[in-house]
Amino acid sequence: MVKYFLGQSVLRSSWDQVFAAFWQRYPNPYSKHVLTEDIVHREVTPDQKLLSRRLLTKTNRMPRWAERLFPANVAHSVYILEDSVVDPQNQTMTTFTWNINHARLMSWLPGPMQVVEERCVYRVNADNSGWTEIHREAWVSSNLFGVSRAVQEFGLARFKSNVTKTMKGFEYILAKLQGEAPSKTLVETAKEATEKAKETALAATEKAKDLASKAATKKQQQQQQFV
Repeated sequence: MVKYFLGQSVLRSSWDQVFAAFWQRYPNPYSKHVLTEDIVHREVTPDQKLLSRRLLTKTNRMPRWAERLFPANVAHSVYILEDSVVDPQNQTMTTFTWNINHARLMSWLPGPMQVVEERCVYRVNADNSGWTEIHREAWVSSNLFGVSRAVQEFGLARFKSNVTKTMKGFEYILAKLQGEAPSKTLVETAKEATEKAKETALAATEKAKDLASKAATKKQQQQQQFV
């Protein structure tokens, strides 16, 4: 059994801008789960298409029941291969991604823990040539005996969550490339509020110490006058 996902998103930027942002989208505030990215192959074909293969390392927090089954280094990271084909003449970019270290974790496992395959097509939006649409498909599969359904459900939920982060990250990078001030993330806003609260509390503490010191000095002076 395989869990299937189909979705379509729109970025309000031209295909050229999205193509440029695609190679610069890490790091961004929404991609903290992406640890590394490396280009392992790149070539231009005779028909002027750009072929690339990248290797990405991402964090991969598993549910607690799965963490008990696998070593810590396996349970907390995953390697992703990403193949892409860019056709500048037709203004399309197609990407294929899949994880490689969960395909066969240990020899004693009866099947792969979890395989997530994704195919995305970036093309000019049919209704607005200044926008870019993304057609996204994904397949989540597992043959792990006894828990395959749970693994697939968890994988699909994680994938949907990551799609949301991917789109937010894209919008963030596009805003930066276009010279716009990207909106602050909730984490950044919360961090700033926390820091401001700490500064306010520290200032209040220092002021209270100063007032207490002045009061003590004044009391001491009054006592000396009565001696």
